[in-house]
Amino acid sequence: MTTSYSPPDENTLGVSVGARARSRGATGTTGVAKALTQASQRGATLGTGYLGIGSAIISGAGALYGLVLFAARWDDYPSVLPAIVAWALFIVTFVATSVSLSVLGDRVPAWLFPVYLALLAAVVAFDFAAIWSLDNIGAHATSSMIAGFGLLFVVTFRPAREVLLATGVLAAAFIAAIVLTTPLTADTVPVQVGAVAIAVLPPAIGVYIVGGFRRMVQLELDRVLVQSTVSAPRFAVGMLASEELARLDLAAEELLNSVATGTTALPLAPKIASVAASLATELRLHLIEGRRETWLFHAVTESEILGKAVTLTDRGNLAGLLDPAQRDGLLSAAWLLVSDTAKPSATRTVQISVGPVAASAERLSANKIVVPIVITTTEIPRNRVDPAAWDSIRKVGRYSDSTENSSLRVDIECLVDNPAKQ
Repeated sequence: MTTSYSPPDENTLGVSVGARARSRGATGTTGVAKALTQASQRGATLGTGYLGIGSAIISGAGALYGLVLFAARWDDYPSVLPAIVAWALFIVTFVATSVSLSVLGDRVPAWLFPVYLALLAAVVAFDFAAIWSLDNIGAHATSSMIAGFGLLFVVTFRPAREVLLATGVLAAAFIAAIVLTTPLTADTVPVQVGAVAIAVLPPAIGVYIVGGFRRMVQLELDRVLVQSTVSAPRFAVGMLASEELARLDLAAEELLNSVATGTTALPLAPKIASVAASLATELRLHLIEGRRETWLFHAVTESEILGKAVTLTDRGNLAGLLDPAQRDGLLSAAWLLVSDTAKPSATRTVQISVGPVAASAERLSANKIVVPIVITTTEIPRNRVDPAAWDSIRKVGRYSDSTENSSLRVDIECLVDNPAKQ
């Protein structure tokens, strides 16, 4: 930020971004953060439970497919007992994990996941033992190949890196077994590649889908929270500051009530007097902040997404003069411009510069002035801009755009009410 005041200590998702991030600790989270923390403790969150049901169904279908293959290849096994043990172990593991997820509330504890992986490893080992002497792993693998669907089953309940690490180990085991046992020819290579793909692709694709879904939900949640700023006064405290003010107000009321009822004697004890002085200081600071920060400042700095990609310059606090429709257009345009930059990047940014008002602008109308707004992007070319962004910019005012060094610059003439005439 190129303004003269400091950004808030947290964003809309409860992530500490300021000095308090180093001192507040885990006990000082806001209501938003607490909600997300509690949701995370329950395992599948923000709708991923429904993805978990889908992955369970796909895993079950994969297991049935493997059983059909196993039955079709029954006569090929030199000793069918290890293959039977592998399938029995896989089915027991799958059913037991399903029951535990129902009991534990859609979560796989840290201690249970290694046990689950160990059981899947045993399934792969027994299946390899059953088909090792056949010299064609890809053509005869069944339960070991379906172990990847077992990893897909837990993809919504464990971190992506853990599932991907287990998937990589499974792929390495298959490749090693194929190299050690199977003659690689033009006839056998496609079969081996197909077997490895069936084992590895389901969990890998599952991780990608779940990750994309979670990013989408986080983006939409952040946008909905920030969108409330479009109806805020010209100068106001942010969403998180409002929650902090409510907390301080409650503490002040409790202190005053204790004095009024005689629970706390007068004069106040030094410790209680210190608490009262701290409350008064914090309330005063919040009220002062509310007189010098605009809605756009809060929208940018309190957003987990915009705060990483957008730089705001508004020395005159002119963004507060925009009406709700213009605010919505400017904020929507910012969101659409950074929609391809949800992942932080030091080289792909959006700069929004508001003002200053030209000296001749007030002579255009007795009750209106033109506030110039310049939106400059870095490494976001014009052909990558969502068409809806232009409709949003049009709500703000007349605009012209230009391209320089594969980046976009938009100059907007925003017509607002003259504050001197109000």
